[in-house]
Amino acid sequence: MGSGESRRVPHHDDEIRSKTRTMTTSLILSGVLLLVYFVLVWLVSLPMRDTSIVDIAWGPGFAIPTAVGIWAADGPTARAWLVFGLVVVWGARLALHIGLRKGGRGEDPRYAAWRESHGTRWPMRSLVTVFLLQATLTWIISLPLQWVAVNGGAAGITALDALALSLWLFGLGFEAVADAQLESFLEGGGRGDVLRTGLWRYSRHPNYFGEAVLWWGLWLFTLSVPGGGWTVVGPVVVTILVRFVSGVPILERRFRDRPGYAEYVARTSIFFPWRPR
Repeated sequence: MGSGESRRVPHHDDEIRSKTRTMTTSLILSGVLLLVYFVLVWLVSLPMRDTSIVDIAWGPGFAIPTAVGIWAADGPTARAWLVFGLVVVWGARLALHIGLRKGGRGEDPRYAAWRESHGTRWPMRSLVTVFLLQATLTWIISLPLQWVAVNGGAAGITALDALALSLWLFGLGFEAVADAQLESFLEGGGRGDVLRTGLWRYSRHPNYFGEAVLWWGLWLFTLSVPGGGWTVVGPVVVTILVRFVSGVPILERRFRDRPGYAEYVARTSIFFPWRPR
């Protein structure tokens, strides 16, 4: 029995080393391809004078590291393909939503203000502070996706995977419904007013809440893969970004002087849905 164990340990060590090499290859290659992808988007933005096209490119960009992980893996599992499909669906929906909302309105006011502030330095500055930053964030947030794609995990789809899928579906549905309600409100003449119905009655930013939830759902898939728990950094970064950095705070500052918004703030949860006060 002892000799059998001694024969299995080297084999196990070889398997670990192989997985480590594969994961390292995936991380390096996906990082390079994300840099290329966002630099190309930056080059497209220059003649358009529209930095905000990066928001359209953001979602589809996550398909790159996931696809690289599947390519690098030695026989991707059904779980890996499922996660890839979920990322493609989410990225395509988000890009389509932002693209349609943007329409022919030109550069988003946030980026336009930065362009005006930095003048002729903005093109090069935007490369670093917007496009390369987005590439870096995409790489970090995609760590759970790459881990599942490369390492596979338990054969077949488990009960934990079903829970992960359910959480992802809930988050995506919450985000999509909130976006649709907001678009309907704006198209119905609601610009300049405050949306207080539907999901917006329970949260001032239900779309961002849904975004955070779906990323926690994607991370749950890693719990079916040995050693994947550390990739929790992905959903943590997403949640921090939408709640404290680039999502909620920017909109709160934009709308704080709008008539009726102070009353809305007093009654409505800022992020997590809750009954109105």
